[in-house]
Formats: sequence, structure tokens, C-alpha cells
Amino acid sequence: MTNPQHTAPADGPRRGLHHRAEGPATGPALLLGPSLGTSTALWDAVAPELSATHRVVRWDLPGHGGSPADLIAPGATVGDLAHLVLSLADALGIDRFAYAGVSLGGAVGLRLAVHHPQRVASLAVICSSAHFGGATPWEQRAAQVRREGLSALADTAPSRWFTPGFTVPRLVADHRAADPAAYAACCDALAAFDLRDALPSVTAPTLAVAGREDPATPPAHLREIADAVPGACLTEIPRASHLAPAERPDAVLAALRGHLTGGAGRGMAARRQVLGNAHVDRAQQRQSAFTAPFQDFISRYAWGEIWTDDTLSRRERSMVTLTALSAHGHHDELALHVRAARRNGLTPEEIGAVLLQTAVYCGVPAANSAFAVAQRVLAEEESTP
Repeated sequence: MTNPQHTAPADGPRRGLHHRAEGPATGPALLLGPSLGTSTALWDAVAPELSATHRVVRWDLPGHGGSPADLIAPGATVGDLAHLVLSLADALGIDRFAYAGVSLGGAVGLRLAVHHPQRVASLAVICSSAHFGGATPWEQRAAQVRREGLSALADTAPSRWFTPGFTVPRLVADHRAADPAAYAACCDALAAFDLRDALPSVTAPTLAVAGREDPATPPAHLREIADAVPGACLTEIPRASHLAPAERPDAVLAALRGHLTGGAGRGMAARRQVLGNAHVDRAQQRQSAFTAPFQDFISRYAWGEIWTDDTLSRRERSMVTLTALSAHGHHDELALHVRAARRNGLTPEEIGAVLLQTAVYCGVPAANSAFAVAQRVLAEEESTP
């Protein structure tokens, strides 16, 4: 079965942003934002798959793809672009939407989440940042484009956008065909953009996606967002540069699917409820480029799918977990889950009964070590005011 598709003419009644809509008209809305210099084609390998479950709307920046160039002027801001996106959503009758955007498109999503939280159901910020390296480089690029056009920048686009040896000719052609004045105005918007202080106010479930080989917005920029936005998750994609949806569409698609179905956000909430905020905060602070994929895996699958399944209660899951950790001698994890078991409502007597059961079926030495760990943790709890 094919998905309904619609491509809005650039000269439509309201002369708003050019867009392409796919998927069921009654499905939950998902808006996809582009990177500077690209078009809706950036999402060609991802949007059709997402449209199986969502009403997907891709849009073009002013002067890019099919959007009129005069929708933007010199001195423009990311707020101006966000206003255009809201006008598009209003024209389509979309009140609340999920949003995913790359680079400048991701900055638009952050702006929407900060200033229009009632409109943003969830947010995915891909190969983007809460700031883009200060005003000077973008002011210089804007001046160059106004003076010389886009030819030279388009020639170097593959090295800025992709890992060595990879390119997407259609996107490079879109870069070359963009309107120089509109492109320069988008550079003005990037020059003025800095939302770092506002990140803690974002309430939408947020996913940050980094291309591990992205020179434009390195993983540290996405980690900064994930650390500052409450409950946000970070995914790093190996062998991906700045335009990850084009270079690694399968990885981006998997991350977005998990995020849109609530796995990561739901998992982080469960993880905090069971293990406590202090432990999760420490884990987030220790997270590095090396450990980030594992942390995302734990939040998405262990906590987002297993611990949130209501087939077993959390008390029962704590009992199973204590048994498994005791049997395998994972004592650091056991100490953590003795505390979690108390948080899930088990009494010290019930914890002792679980460990006695473990002694019968998993062995006395394993249970002996487990009792020592549990006794220490329970004593620490008793001595803590």
C-alpha cells in the first residue's frame, strides 16, 4: 500500500514554506527540518519509512528547494524560521507535532521547544547545536556568499557534510541551486543563535543524535544538549558526519523510531524512579563518546521496554534481578539493586528471603557474598538520616 503524498507548490495561496507531506492524514504529525544548503531530499531515505506510522511533513528553508527566497531577509533569526514553521503547521491544521531537524533545522526545533512548548510533543536534534561557534564565522560566510555566490561552497560541501568517499550528488546540487541571498540570511540566523542558557527549560522528550565524525557540530555539542535538557538521551552514530540522515539512514531511522514510540524517554523516567536521580545523574556525567551508545541502549531497551512492561510488578522485577545478580557475582550491580529493591517496596526481610532462595538454587557461596553486600547496603540506609 502506498502512502498518500502531497507536494505543496512554492506559489501556494499563503506563499509559505515549500513542503512535502507523506503518510496517513490522521496519523500523529512529525515535522522534519533540513540543514543549511539542503532540501527535503535530505530525508529521502528516512521519511518514507517514518510515514508508515506518522503524518510526515518535510519543509524547505527559504530560498532552498521549492521555498520562496523572499520569506527571509538579512538579519534574520532562528526565531523567524521557527515562525515560518508554525505558520506551515497552522496552515496544515497541525496543532501539536513531533519534530526532528538537522543542523539549522535542529536549531529551529530547539527554538520551538523553548518558546512554544505547547506545540512540540517530542524533539529530536540531529547533528546540531545550541550554538554554532559564535557569530564571526557565519558573518564571514554570509559576506562571502553575498559577494561571490554559492559555487565555491558547493564545491566543498561533500567534505563538510560526509565522511571521505561518500557523497549524495542530489544534495550537493541543491546546495549549488540555493538562492545566495536567502542562504546568507540563514547564516545571519546561525550567527545570532545561542540557546544554551534556555536548555533546562525544554520540557519535550528530547533525543540528541550526533555523527561521530561530524566536524561542524561534533558530538560534544549534542552531549551539551543532552546534559542540559531534563531527561534527554544521546545517541552517537559511528561512520557518520554532518548529514547523518543521508549517510547513515538506517541508524537515524532506528533512533527516531525508538524515540517516537517513547522508548528512550519512558526508559529514562523508569530508570530514575527505580535507581534514583543521584545515580542516573552520575552516570550521565560520566558518559563519554565511548560509553554513550551503551547508555542509550540501557535506557531504551532495559528500562524503556523491560522495566516498563507491566506483566511483572517492579517488586517482582527487583526480586528476579537480585537473584540473577547474586548468582553471577555482580556485586556492584547487586548493591545498586538492593537500594532499588527498597525503593520498589521490598522490606529487608523480603530481600533476605530472596537471598535464601538464591542459596538453595544458585549456591551457598554466591548467596554468602550477596548477603554481605546486602547487609552493608541496608546498614548504610539505616544510618542515613
